[in-house]
Amino acid sequence: MNANRPSGPFWAHGLWPVLMLLVAAVFIRTHLHAEVLPPYERLSAFPERIGPWTGSMVTIPDDDLAVLGPGHFMERLYQASGKRNVDLFIAFFPKQTTGDTIHSPKHCLPGAGWTAISNRIIHVPWGNGKMLNANEYAMEFGSSREMVLYWFQSHGRTVASEYWAKFYLVADSLRMNRTDGALVRVITPLGMKESLVSGEGRALVFTRRVLPLLGRFIPN
Repeated sequence: MNANRPSGPFWAHGLWPVLMLLVAAVFIRTHLHAEVLPPYERLSAFPERIGPWTGSMVTIPDDDLAVLGPGHFMERLYQASGKRNVDLFIAFFPKQTTGDTIHSPKHCLPGAGWTAISNRIIHVPWGNGKMLNANEYAMEFGSSREMVLYWFQSHGRTVASEYWAKFYLVADSLRMNRTDGALVRVITPLGMKESLVSGEGRALVFTRRVLPLLGRFIPN
């Protein structure tokens, strides 16, 4: 696993996100063709058992749903004997339009008193030559700590950067006439003396079990 390091002139990194957002907004606003998606299952059918974990549904508050916008959402708390809990959240948007695109968790992670103590982008192989590209955050609030992984997923591709997600949104709309996409987030609490490496390992073990299932609910 490696953390991404920016390269190139400083102004380019500031200009790139602005340009991508402008291009995405203009294109989505003017894109009028009807989209046709491959068949996919609703998130309500997502497996309740994943390896040794059994999931129970978490009710998403109406205020949060209003912020998320039109889409399909699922949050489950997975528990296993002798293991710490893992929270799985999936937001799938069959169609994204201007003002109704995927919201990046990095803007809401610091909310409610939580602060980041470390963050990086990770690249994790998970089988058949596939690579998970995800954001990894360690968060703390008083004596509580948690490990957070999240990524953007569309058409079989996982992306950590929200700006690259916008780029692929436009590119796939041109190439495939599709603007569907998803956000996947995994959270696990850390024990009082547990290391970040241990928490990361648990989150990744669970995530590797989840990844092969996602194609049924997030169409390739």
